[in-house]
Amino acid sequence: MAAIDEYINTIIEQGRRDAHHDGSAAIEAHHLLLAIAAEGENATRQVLTSAGLDHRAIRDALDREFEHSLNAAGVSLAASGLPRPSKAAKPPTQLGASAKLALERGFASVDRKKDLRPAHLLLGILQARVGTVPRALALAEVDRAELMARLLRTLTPESE
Repeated sequence: MAAIDEYINTIIEQGRRDAHHDGSAAIEAHHLLLAIAAEGENATRQVLTSAGLDHRAIRDALDREFEHSLNAAGVSLAASGLPRPSKAAKPPTQLGASAKLALERGFASVDRKKDLRPAHLLLGILQARVGTVPRALALAEVDRAELMARLLRTLTPESE
């Protein structure tokens, strides 16, 4: 198995654990982002931490996004007393639409699989224009364009 295949499997497995913890029925892009922050290789983790995004900060941003989305629907998380989601009985086995699209975008950013790097997976997640990840990053006041530019710099030949 190629190193990139092992990396992707590791990220998906960690994403599965995060999804299970959230009580999610599928592994979504935000679970992959959490996994990269927790298990990612050094360059991708450094890009995230340079923007103040470690695993805890991403989790906090996702929690704020969840509360913000409820507020937009007229539901106050604080006033409603809703309990936190409980763990699902079994970890999810399926990738959700946002995770599939993130992987597709990451894979499409290279011409050949042998050129695929961990940063391409993160790039595929960050390129989403709508969804949980871009909303959470916006609420965390993260400049996604700058974050993607930093990530792309790690992919230049002189940085490899």
